[in-house]
Amino acid sequence: MIVGTEWLVEAFDCEPEKLREVEILRRIFSCLVKDLSLKTIGAGIWHQFEGEGGVTGLVMLTESHLACHTYPEYKTATFNLYCCRERSTWNWEANLKQFLGAKSVSVQKIERGTSNSLHESKIQNLKSKIVGGNV
Repeated sequence: MIVGTEWLVEAFDCEPEKLREVEILRRIFSCLVKDLSLKTIGAGIWHQFEGEGGVTGLVMLTESHLACHTYPEYKTATFNLYCCRERSTWNWEANLKQFLGAKSVSVQKIERGTSNSLHESKIQNLKSKIVGGNV
């Protein structure tokens, strides 16, 4: 029994100034919500840290949630999308390269609700790295 799918996404070597821009992150969320036909609950919550800090964002979905955290000092952004209904796969790599200037993107897909879901996701992630030539 699978009760949902979770995507854990990391974007590396991003352009630091883009990781400080709330509006860019909002656009990413907007595209993702539109492309996957998700339904938002409210406007979401955004926090931009002072100075050279990054951004944290959270949008509740009828399907569950979408969150991000950016770390300009490390040129990294992390995203988490959880959906309780099956969705097509979003092209995280192409989109995060376009919006954030990411040089590489790591995506882990976890099928939730099975006792070995984390184990299976690690195997799936390893297989994708081998097929993609990253290992």
